[in-house]
Amino acid sequence: MKAITIKQPWATLIALGEKKFETRSWQTKYRGPLAIHAGKSIDKDACEDSWIKGVLKEHGITSYQDLPTGVVLATVELVDCYKVEATLGHVSVLTKGKTLNGLEVAFGDYTEGRYAWELSSLQVLSVPVAAKGQLSLWEWEVN
Repeated sequence: MKAITIKQPWATLIALGEKKFETRSWQTKYRGPLAIHAGKSIDKDACEDSWIKGVLKEHGITSYQDLPTGVVLATVELVDCYKVEATLGHVSVLTKGKTLNGLEVAFGDYTEGRYAWELSSLQVLSVPVAAKGQLSLWEWEVN
């Protein structure tokens, strides 16, 4: 199965069902199942962002130290990839007539020219699986 390594807290936000788009500087033609791997690094400053901190707290996560790292947390379906055309405040306009707003925009880097990968069909693993992450899309051997 294809996998992508995502820094914390964003990997957890996806696994909690709070983040449905992953933003990247590059596009992908891949569509299909995708494992969400929480990388070993944590953006501690992002964890202090009021929006992120508030949502994590709603799910019982009160410290960046509670975030799992180096594990596959969930699987999703990568359904589409959009280019960011413009962002003003908490509203982002994507290609194909797609518009995002609110927390979704707060949870990504919607700088013009970047890409937003639409994720659906979240399946959280009952027990996270240890795995070594990689750059770009990579193959995760499902046991």
